[in-house]
Amino acid sequence: MSLDYLLKGMGMRALILEDEPSISEILQILLGEFNYKAEAVYSLKEAFEKLEEGRSFDLALVDLRLPDGSGMEFVRRVKRESPETEVIIITAYASTETVKESFELGVYDYVEKPFDLEDLRILLRNVTEKIGLKKKLSPGKEDVPGLIGRSEKLEKLKETIRKVAPYDVNVLILGESGSGKEVVARAIHRLSPRKGKPFVAINCAALPPELLESELFGYKRGAFTGAVSDKKGLIEQADGGTLFLDEIGDMPLPLQAKLLRFLETRRFIPLGATGEKEVDVRVVAATNKDLKAEIAKGNFREDLYYRLSTIVIEVPPLRERKEDIPILVEFFAEEFSRKYGKEFKRISKGFINYLMSLPLEGNVRELKNIVEREVILSSDGILGQGYSPEPAGLNRDRVEIPPQGVNLKEILEELEKKYILSALEVAGGKKKRAAELLGLSFREFRYRYDKYFKGQV
Repeated sequence: MSLDYLLKGMGMRALILEDEPSISEILQILLGEFNYKAEAVYSLKEAFEKLEEGRSFDLALVDLRLPDGSGMEFVRRVKRESPETEVIIITAYASTETVKESFELGVYDYVEKPFDLEDLRILLRNVTEKIGLKKKLSPGKEDVPGLIGRSEKLEKLKETIRKVAPYDVNVLILGESGSGKEVVARAIHRLSPRKGKPFVAINCAALPPELLESELFGYKRGAFTGAVSDKKGLIEQADGGTLFLDEIGDMPLPLQAKLLRFLETRRFIPLGATGEKEVDVRVVAATNKDLKAEIAKGNFREDLYYRLSTIVIEVPPLRERKEDIPILVEFFAEEFSRKYGKEFKRISKGFINYLMSLPLEGNVRELKNIVEREVILSSDGILGQGYSPEPAGLNRDRVEIPPQGVNLKEILEELEKKYILSALEVAGGKKKRAAELLGLSFREFRYRYDKYFKGQV
């Protein structure tokens, strides 16, 4: 597939944050070669203004030393508010700490000045191919940031997010641990009119009740022992943006009452204060618990549930969209290869077969951890070399042959039928995808399918 085909009509947008006009002009020319519409800014202030205007970019080229601060401030913000934006840092001033932080944030690459034009062209071609491939997953629609895959269930989830995001209503996200509830919350924020404002997240299960309250609502100096100065709570920090309450089912009942009042009035009183504060915040909550069951047990307020659940979104577990596993593995492999400076050429079929056979009860988080480990242990740029190419689940133990013998041909045919039908089920009936899952060419798969099932209803 050619790069020109991938880029055709996609409207790539790039931002150049560089205070030297001559270098900025060179970068604009190079980006023009790859059909980007490039915008140049020369200070942090101008770059932040672009984000606050709601502008989105596929690629950002960022200098670190700027007249009004460090370019890392922009990198942190753009990766927080727009994680799908690819970032390349171009600077003459690098430190080990800055390089480490850059790759932890997901920066695509780091180029030192003076740079070689041809090397930079190769880098731009590679990052543009990646952006083009991501856009191709959702042709004709605004992509949903962070959601990787193209299974039917994931596409339905993306469509729901696109419909819900523009409307300023509370959203409750349900799903198993590790399934991507925070990714969905960030996508809602990113596709909403609030995208230029803060996205603030807190895990309600991670803090003791008294600390959770002070983190949410803030406090005045002297409100309790250790409160030596005023502190803004997360609700106030999220003013104008989105507040994400993860694991809302674990919030203590007394705090639920205070949250309910805030949802009803958009007003709150910090600990130790006498006057109310008012903020404009969209609330998105998430849980892996059955809140209706928690209501029946007396652990969760019914009135709070109805306030939070104006819109309910359910995130499917990974086992229900296994056809997304190869795409996710490749995405994570590229991410961790960059992070750890490892060469990445391809993924072994045996490794994919192994992953497809796992229950993956930890969902995408578990898959990501497995891929990270394999990238660290990989050699020669091949991920998962130690896994057998045979489909997982094939029993290699010794078998008993009865005295009368067996019909091996029939046994093998029955086994082949089972794998063909299972692959079709995983692939949602798509024969080409089923062939890939079985390590067959489409012609080989079609021959075997027709041999057993042609003419059957």
